[in-house]
Amino acid sequence: MYEVTGSLGPIYNCHCSKCRRWHGSAFRTRASINKNQFKWLNGAENLSSYKSSENVTKFFCKTCGSPLISTYENKPDILGIPLGGIEGITDANIEAHIFVGSKATWHKITDSVPQFENWPGSEEAVRKTNT
Repeated sequence: MYEVTGSLGPIYNCHCSKCRRWHGSAFRTRASINKNQFKWLNGAENLSSYKSSENVTKFFCKTCGSPLISTYENKPDILGIPLGGIEGITDANIEAHIFVGSKATWHKITDSVPQFENWPGSEEAVRKTNT
């Protein structure tokens, strides 16, 4: 169990194949936060991780398999966090669908949120925080 304080960075729906596989879904809804906004309340001993790419390490619960956070070697003070694990979010405005160039062939995006084949201009936009 963890706690997030303060506001989330911009929220994106990521359709890349890694996020789809990690979440077992058509996309991962995620935001970035500063590391100091995050605190483990209990269960940290149940963490496991894997390096999903050269720069990214994913952490998950080794008991239930829930995806928890992502860390970035080039941005050690930033965490990526899936919104599916956070209770009480009331104002989640999605900035964009990203990596739609590799989205699931069976999924059709039907909203008017902007779509990007890859990054929305740059990786920096996705790693931005609000505090």
